[in-house]
Amino acid sequence: MEASSEGIATLETVALQLTVNGRVWSGDVPVEEVLLDLLRRRLGLTGTKRSCESQVCGACTVLVDGAPTSSCSHLAFETNGKSVTTIEGLGSEDSPDPIQAAFIRHMGFQCGYCTSGQIMAAKGLLLHNSSPSQEEIADWMSGNICRCGCYAAIAAAIRDASTRTRRG
Repeated sequence: MEASSEGIATLETVALQLTVNGRVWSGDVPVEEVLLDLLRRRLGLTGTKRSCESQVCGACTVLVDGAPTSSCSHLAFETNGKSVTTIEGLGSEDSPDPIQAAFIRHMGFQCGYCTSGQIMAAKGLLLHNSSPSQEEIADWMSGNICRCGCYAAIAAAIRDASTRTRRG
């Protein structure tokens, strides 16, 4: 065991190399470090939110090789050799991703705390199924909680992005 810079005992470290939002990152990480901490603390990508820390709320959702993943409980070393996309990697203010633009058009947010996780889960859905039914949207998004109750607007945004993406 060794002590980390924060005074917390760590078991050991492991070499990690992954691609985050199109950029390669490598370094040593404690074996117990979760992906959320790597993203927020080491890489400064704070769009991914910490909330329940038990895979219940979806606020920490990112894409790992295109699949929605709860970064609060996914160990960082499990992403070795993989590609991670966070909300910061989807689009920009000038050129938002179609799902981001649809969330804006349909007001698929209120307080905004869950929005990055909602968008990342929705992006994962559209990568998996470009034309989801209402039932498929509800099922896929069931792991993402919105305390403000924007579910209808979120579903409308996903349907809109699906239609616009298929058109062009």
